[in-house]
Amino acid sequence: MQTSRDITRLLEIMAALRTPRSGSPWDLEQTFATIAPYTIEEAYEVADAIAHGDLVDLKDELGDLLLQVVFHARMAQEQGAFDFGDVVEAITAKMIRRHPHVFGDKRDISPDDVKGLWAEIKAQEKAARGASESEGRLLAGVPVALPGLTRAVKLQSKAATVGFDWNDARLVLDKIREETAEIEAALEARESAAIQDEIGDLLFAVANLARHVGADPEAAIRGTNQKFLRRFAYIESAIGRSGRKLGTVSLAEMDALWNEAKAQEA
Repeated sequence: MQTSRDITRLLEIMAALRTPRSGSPWDLEQTFATIAPYTIEEAYEVADAIAHGDLVDLKDELGDLLLQVVFHARMAQEQGAFDFGDVVEAITAKMIRRHPHVFGDKRDISPDDVKGLWAEIKAQEKAARGASESEGRLLAGVPVALPGLTRAVKLQSKAATVGFDWNDARLVLDKIREETAEIEAALEARESAAIQDEIGDLLFAVANLARHVGADPEAAIRGTNQKFLRRFAYIESAIGRSGRKLGTVSLAEMDALWNEAKAQEA
């Protein structure tokens, strides 16, 4: 089978992999549930390629993510539910429906009006599916499988639509201070369950602060993770040049090297 720039070839490859007897044993035994973790992983790898500014890698990772869509669509087709064409048609219809300011008669509206229009259209879509957000179900549509910080922001944003929100980021800072005090109390009491619970509350409050200032908490923690890797690599390299090994150097010396790495980034 030859390669191609046409999506049809990818669909043919997936069909071949899923064909009983002649297909791939591993691909044939997969289900929506077993493939879902790979779908999430591929989305993260796309984000990682973007974070590194690696467009060659991004091309490959987008292909891997596209394969996930094709895989799920193929399994649905085998069950008679929908196929890849239905997926494309559904998202095409949704994009046209949700952008009347581009494709319809709602032109020349402000960015704030666009956000309001988007929310209104989404509510209409939910109502049409019989899933309107009635009392007690406002937060029901936030997917459980989202990363924790992302889900926290979505839950908070939904609650904010009915006025359950602070109107000042500094009030969220006060909440963060309150949560750190509660963690300190739990540490003093040596209550493991309480410590974990209070740490969760702190992370939720930090996600809320990020939301209030327009920051993405997942992007923020990914950036900090990369910064930690970079600075620790500096420590490791400096120790290696001195002829020593990690684990034989004091925390104070490693902290000094950390500060050197930090100063070089300034």
